[in-house]
Amino acid sequence: MKHVKLALALIVILAFLALFSGTYGQTTVTSVIVVRAGRLFDSEKGIFLSARDIVIKGNLIEAVGENLPIPSGARVVDLTRYTVMPGLIDAHTHLLYLENPSGGLTAEGVKAITMEGTPLRALRGAARARTFLLAGITTVRDLGNSGRFGDVAVRLAINEGSLDGPRMYVSGPGLSPEGGQFPGLQFSYRGIAEEEYRVVRGAEDARLAVRENVTYGANVIKIYSSASPNPGYLSLEEMRAIVAEARLLGVKVTAHATSDLAISRAVEAGVDSIEHGYRAEDATLKLMKERGVALVPTYLDSVNLKRLYAIARPNRPRTEQELAATLKQRYERLQRAVKGGVTIVAGSDNYIDLNVPQGEAAKRVLFTYHDAGMETAQILQSATINAARLFGEPRLGVIKTGAFADLIAVDGDPIGDFSAMERIRFVMKNGIIYVGQP
Repeated sequence: MKHVKLALALIVILAFLALFSGTYGQTTVTSVIVVRAGRLFDSEKGIFLSARDIVIKGNLIEAVGENLPIPSGARVVDLTRYTVMPGLIDAHTHLLYLENPSGGLTAEGVKAITMEGTPLRALRGAARARTFLLAGITTVRDLGNSGRFGDVAVRLAINEGSLDGPRMYVSGPGLSPEGGQFPGLQFSYRGIAEEEYRVVRGAEDARLAVRENVTYGANVIKIYSSASPNPGYLSLEEMRAIVAEARLLGVKVTAHATSDLAISRAVEAGVDSIEHGYRAEDATLKLMKERGVALVPTYLDSVNLKRLYAIARPNRPRTEQELAATLKQRYERLQRAVKGGVTIVAGSDNYIDLNVPQGEAAKRVLFTYHDAGMETAQILQSATINAARLFGEPRLGVIKTGAFADLIAVDGDPIGDFSAMERIRFVMKNGIIYVGQP
């Protein structure tokens, strides 16, 4: 009962906020908009096309082509100076959790639960959501660390227009072994972890956990194959039960897995994607390729790593040699996955407060992929069509007839100068313009 009251209070607060936030940054959806693109990224083919016109009706793309006739009464948006591409997708976010780099996971997590609370976390998450939208990220998959369904409340407020933010796929509490990810938490306080994670105890309980999450609003299931940095693993029987129940209910399953054992067991259980996958061996990568399991590599780039070190270790800054060694290791891991033919889906896992807007920091994961040697088209596909296919939504991640009108425009040519991805000049989500011409 207390969780029901809490959820109702949260919705009331979000509605109250909406009365005062108005529709700043939005324009009303007109009957028809024609976007004139200087260049266009075809995410299905992984190529850039010359000038194209995009006809948008309501929240969907009606036509794409060269020199299309302008419908009577249509509004024309001139983006002929820019490169237009599908709105970016971040497949691993935590909008309701932002950690002080000096605090540590257990202390910061317990503080979020016991001192911040779900209503305040949701309000702050709503503010962070807008930074993703302004950074050109029009869709996110939010994977836990949001209390008891605070992520569902934020998604609801965005969908109804009360808040500006990306479209959201949300997991609710992640399904975890004992203790969640709170190492050092005393047994007497295990209930604190169970406010943040759905602790699974056996295969039948695992099925029940899936039914709970989907019933209360989750449209993706996140599991912890291992609860690193805690030592526990979900059993194969538990993970197989989760996957089977999720298939029955029509939702995908993704697994937090860092060690090779955790990754291979999750793949064996039938998950759709692996989050992090830091220590995957070549044999495990081969198995992922064979079974069509995507990898979401969550790495900080050099800019964000420097920000992190400056905040967390102000009195002992990392040397350039230490930084280079850390990055080299990450690049090599990603290169092995790409070489092995594993589908890469972009995801930031940016839950650390780096003193910059969270969306801007999150987008820099694309720069990690670039610095690791991925081709520009591959990177953009990882943040568009690859993510859309993983989510099972063909209207996302593409610019074609029938797709959602989610578009961004960047100043420059990302192939010749990847820093163009920092220069977002236009953002449209669902036919509404948030950045660009008023």
